[in-house]
Amino acid sequence: MTTITISGLPGTGKTTVARLLEKRLGLRYVYSGEIFRELAKKHKMSLAEFGKYCETHQEIDEKLDQYQLGILRKGNVIVEGRVAGWLAYQNHIPALKVLLEADINVRTRRIVKREQGDIEKRKKEILKREASEATRYKKYYGIDVRKTSIYDVIVDVSEKTPEEIMEIILQHLEG
Repeated sequence: MTTITISGLPGTGKTTVARLLEKRLGLRYVYSGEIFRELAKKHKMSLAEFGKYCETHQEIDEKLDQYQLGILRKGNVIVEGRVAGWLAYQNHIPALKVLLEADINVRTRRIVKREQGDIEKRKKEILKREASEATRYKKYYGIDVRKTSIYDVIVDVSEKTPEEIMEIILQHLEG
């Protein structure tokens, strides 16, 4: 049974790499961020506003986490999400836990290329969102998202193509 979690901050290429792995391995791919985005739309809020809202509405994160846990427990899946690796780790679910990393400037440029906007404004939005998420994860789960020791594979994606990143992950999967 193959289960992979892919985590990382916005702009690290999680979705692109997960989709490549999905095609290569033929595994189901679940993107928890999409669910979060849909909930933000439903509440008529931006991602930053909704993240702030979630700081005082723990039930939203709990619902999303229960959904992810159910999928992780079934296995044979790629789950992309900021705390997907932590959920697998804390619940003793066997998975290859992958963390993608890149500097804030690299990530901001990627997000602006994908979604448009002013670089400095986007950078502030990203940092604000990351701070909100770090607060929630610490408060709700005791998770310090800066702690990376739980991951099996950590890849600095700054100067790598999505295909190169996928190959690194596949090497760890086979190894």
